[in-house]
Amino acid sequence: MRVVVKSLLGLSIICSTAWAEPAGTAATATATTTTPVTPAAIPKPGIIAAAAGASTSTQNPPQTPEDKKLTAEQIAKQKVSEDAKVRAMVKDQATRLQQLEKANLEALAQNQELQLKNDNLGVQVQVLQSERSAQMFIYGAATIAVGVLLGFLIASYIYTKRRRQW
Repeated sequence: MRVVVKSLLGLSIICSTAWAEPAGTAATATATTTTPVTPAAIPKPGIIAAAAGASTSTQNPPQTPEDKKLTAEQIAKQKVSEDAKVRAMVKDQATRLQQLEKANLEALAQNQELQLKNDNLGVQVQVLQSERSAQMFIYGAATIAVGVLLGFLIASYIYTKRRRQW
């Protein structure tokens, strides 16, 4: 129990530090509340790493004033490259979707086939059980018939034996 409590406390401490804001963002938040902010000073949000297919360690570094001075051609090239990446991702996702749909159809067909086999086996089990119960009924009837026949034979033997004695 102590180990569980210690591990939960350690996990909560680790999680709380992982989600804490860095000191730089807290300072900018207080600075923005006291001084007016120009639109150029607000950092632009980047593409979410999970949506872009990139790892979290490959985020774009903060832009410097030198990086902001891009020409129209450079901006157009960046947009074209980003569009190409998005198209490639969409195409990849489309092929994965087709593969998943194909696998799903195959699994459904196999599931239906297995259900039919299961139903057939269930019917076979019921037939075998009914045959077994019918066989037991026949054995019981034969046993009773043999018992009755033996009863008559023994009774007739005893009856004839008593008659001889009289």
